[in-house]
Amino acid sequence: MLKKLLLALVLLTLLGIVGFAAWRTAQLPPRTVITASAPLIAVDRAAAADRLAQGIRFATVAQSGEPDDERVAFTGFLEFLRTRFPLVHEHLTLDRVSEYSLLYTWAGSKSELPPVLLAAHMDVVPAVAAGWTHPPFDGVIADGFVWGRGALDDKNSLLAILEAAEALLQLGYQPERTLMFAFGQDEEISGERGATAIAALLAHREIKAAYTLDEGGAVTHGLVPGIARPVASVMAGEKGYLSIRMKLIADGGHSSTPPPHGVVGRLARAVTRLEDQPMPPRLIAPVDAMLARLAPDMNLPTRVLVANRDWLSPVLLRALQASRTTNALIRTTTATTMFNAGVKDNVLPASGEVIVNFRLLPGDSIAHVLQHVRDTIGDDGISIEPIADFNHEAPPASDASAPPFRQIERAINEVFPEALVTSGIVLGATDNRHYAQVRAQGYNFSPMPYGEEDESRIHGIDERIAVADYLKMIQFYAQLMRESTAAQ
Repeated sequence: MLKKLLLALVLLTLLGIVGFAAWRTAQLPPRTVITASAPLIAVDRAAAADRLAQGIRFATVAQSGEPDDERVAFTGFLEFLRTRFPLVHEHLTLDRVSEYSLLYTWAGSKSELPPVLLAAHMDVVPAVAAGWTHPPFDGVIADGFVWGRGALDDKNSLLAILEAAEALLQLGYQPERTLMFAFGQDEEISGERGATAIAALLAHREIKAAYTLDEGGAVTHGLVPGIARPVASVMAGEKGYLSIRMKLIADGGHSSTPPPHGVVGRLARAVTRLEDQPMPPRLIAPVDAMLARLAPDMNLPTRVLVANRDWLSPVLLRALQASRTTNALIRTTTATTMFNAGVKDNVLPASGEVIVNFRLLPGDSIAHVLQHVRDTIGDDGISIEPIADFNHEAPPASDASAPPFRQIERAINEVFPEALVTSGIVLGATDNRHYAQVRAQGYNFSPMPYGEEDESRIHGIDERIAVADYLKMIQFYAQLMRESTAAQ
């Protein structure tokens, strides 16, 4: 009898837990339908596509120095902007920062409101013509696409911002809130001469933006498992970057009389320990917001996990670690990228080194990661030192429920009504990190449809954008400028 009572109690408890989880799942907020606050602007599609193609023809590849080809390309591109967007250059104030970077200021009628800063970069990565359908710097329009380096990263955003501003000026539009456009020249190599210099100028002028918006997210389709609709990811954070060199010096000698653990073995053991004991997983606010927003469209088991993540977080984190992409959303990642030791098969190496790259989750500092490495490898003979000039802390995550996020969301809904808007973090790095000290909130989003086939085109062969998609980019920025200028 007692066993039956205990079994009944267990069953009732399980039913209660399941019922509670189901009730929590049913409480997930429904999707809201947003009506456009103003009609989308009319754009001459052919003319806009032609201007993008012209802009691509300037091979603005950032170098470490200032060779003649860089000077010709960048000065030509700046002159192109001046002549193709006459109203922007008539009505907006322009600061030329460093050699080629630009800061446009469209003064608002209410100077007491903090400005909004839209960012993009004019530099592109190198490209050779081999394998391309159309040469990378020819700026060809064919088959409904604009082809060339920068069509997706990031001249499309830069020119779309200017197209939107030019179109609004033609309509006589005057913003209430000041709008600023920051276009850096060297995002692909460091951002030091571009975004860093622009941010320093803003700090000197004691200007702090309500929010910044740079590249990073997109309107993806087919990239989020289990969700058929497009997903517009407005990233509310990005990762930091750290590369270290682990180096070991030993006696070396002949391979016929080896020590128990030589240079290669000790470094390999250190690498194995780092890979087996990564930084612990955490659910940070932007990723939590991403899951909450996507949950209503997920399958039932995932929906239950997300809806009850406050007490099922260990299960949820374990599930997220199953995929390389989702694992990168919840922890500082560890990647061994280079290993160098030895010169001959019968000679013990006298030294060796390993390069390990970490992408830092917001909240994990460089000092914290270095301590983790020392504690984890447990070998005082191995020296550890940061090596890359590119190393930087993760900027503080922004608020995915703040009014600026909702303004961006509204503009997305107006131009991409079929898309689910969510949050997240950028796994790489953008110029936006340089503006962390001169803004209240920082977001990353490029208003372009982006599918699996596009992943290999950015920094790869046959970079292109559909003319129809470029039109939507222009319309998004125009809507956002309208949305962002109203007082809050």
